[in-house]
Amino acid sequence: MKLKRNVMIGAALVTALTALGVAQHAIETMVDAQAKGAVMAPRFEVDPMWPKPLPNHWLLGNTIGVGVDNQDHVYIIHRGPSLEPKEVYAKEDPPWSECCLPAPPVLEFDPAGNLVRAWGGPGQGFEWPGSNHGITPDSKGNVWIGGNGADDGHVLKFTKEGKFVKQFGFAYASAGSNDMWAFSKVAKVSLDEAANEAYVADGYGNRRVAVVDMDSGKIKRYWGAYGNKPDDTNLGRYNPSAPIAQQFRTPVHCAEPSHDGFVYVCDRVNDRIQVFTKDGKFVKEAIVAKNTLGDGSVWDIAFSKDPQQKFIYLSDGANEKIHVLDRASLTELTSFGDGGRQPGQFYAVHSIATDSKGNVYTTETYRGQRLQKFVYKGLAPVTKPNQGTVWPTRTTAAARPAAPSPAAR
Repeated sequence: MKLKRNVMIGAALVTALTALGVAQHAIETMVDAQAKGAVMAPRFEVDPMWPKPLPNHWLLGNTIGVGVDNQDHVYIIHRGPSLEPKEVYAKEDPPWSECCLPAPPVLEFDPAGNLVRAWGGPGQGFEWPGSNHGITPDSKGNVWIGGNGADDGHVLKFTKEGKFVKQFGFAYASAGSNDMWAFSKVAKVSLDEAANEAYVADGYGNRRVAVVDMDSGKIKRYWGAYGNKPDDTNLGRYNPSAPIAQQFRTPVHCAEPSHDGFVYVCDRVNDRIQVFTKDGKFVKEAIVAKNTLGDGSVWDIAFSKDPQQKFIYLSDGANEKIHVLDRASLTELTSFGDGGRQPGQFYAVHSIATDSKGNVYTTETYRGQRLQKFVYKGLAPVTKPNQGTVWPTRTTAAARPAAPSPAAR
């Protein structure tokens, strides 16, 4: 027994010293990097065990929105009808097999990855979007939903339990980029609750940012690229060699207000972020992955959770990565991710959000059809432009307690 006790104490001591050494090495590395002027940026690891499996044989379709509330609950919205027929045999009447079924459009998860509730779809008193798009929770227990279907000209507001609150705009509106009564194919709604204003990325049909009163839904102001009056002229395909477009292309995919009074707009197919004051005055822009064609590179933006919101996390569903930018300069510091089906990889990474601890959540559209969590691991020196798949660090054998020898058992 004494020998066994000594072995266990020794193993614990080795483990503690190893952990202390690892921590000390990390601190020394950061201090050394700072002394040498190395660039520091947030680092992440994917959590392959989050969220937990869905019940009821439920599957996700195109997953095209994610938001985090003030309780760190994560909300996503997806399109069940986008699932392939062979994925949902169980919805046939009679069922063709035991599996599977489309999950309800809106799902809420707690910080541990447990499904809390699920709801959504057509109901009384409102027009459910033909193609829902984007979900944003507010601090009062509501969620805001857009839609980019052919006839979607509105925004919906529900309680987090799924009770209908209000509809802004209306379906079949066919509103243009200079109209004040409705929208056209909204990509996302972002909130400035202190000012009681919602920023609507209006979006897939129109080419503008529209700012609305959060209570009445009245459009208060709007603008196009560079603060210009929006023009609905079709600009044709994006050409990276052509002069920079003076208008947004569709889709205008996000309009995200920062704490210090700026609005960051995703001009997705033009591969650029444009920054404005809250009254629509153009400030600056940055081109991201300029030669990206097709779907474009600038899909969605989330800010880091430090008070200064020092970093921007930019989802890029064409190049299949998350760009990490310095918000002040719009300079890219590093990126992570790669194309693929494994955890930490992406297929059409569409939307992005952060929680109070700095963790990042992403959703994937098309056949990506999932939600992923990336755990914030603090600041670290940038060693390469792209970190690739940020797989969790395995515990090494040296850091694990040694198994007692047979003689000590």
